[in-house]
Amino acid sequence: MKFLKFLVLGIVFGIIMTKAEIISWFRIYEMFRFESFHMYGVIGSTVILGLLYVQIIKRFDVKTFSGDQIEFTPKTHGVLRYLIGGIIFGLGWSVTGACPGPMFVLLGNGIWTIFLVIIGSVIGTFLYGILRHRLPH
Repeated sequence: MKFLKFLVLGIVFGIIMTKAEIISWFRIYEMFRFESFHMYGVIGSTVILGLLYVQIIKRFDVKTFSGDQIEFTPKTHGVLRYLIGGIIFGLGWSVTGACPGPMFVLLGNGIWTIFLVIIGSVIGTFLYGILRHRLPH
């Protein structure tokens, strides 16, 4: 019962993603072929909203649902790690046709083949946990 609000929020978010065609492999394909502005508009608007929300959180000292302080720690690492990580993320996104958020929405929409991508993501996360100490951070 404690997590019911998060379940409802997730379902509503999934419906919004479905209706906005954000989970559509064809929309993602159009984006990577530079044939449509749809996904760039969605991503761009979320970046702008994210910037605004972070400023609101910082200026008005917004707290979490449980009342904890929200802290932002500055990143001290170079640009190269983000460039490499972004390339790997983009390659995975273009090959599978889904980024991590919509994977579960696709599963909820009955696209059962995405379960293979979810399994691969879990295995990749597990392997990262094992190899983390050997990777440059």
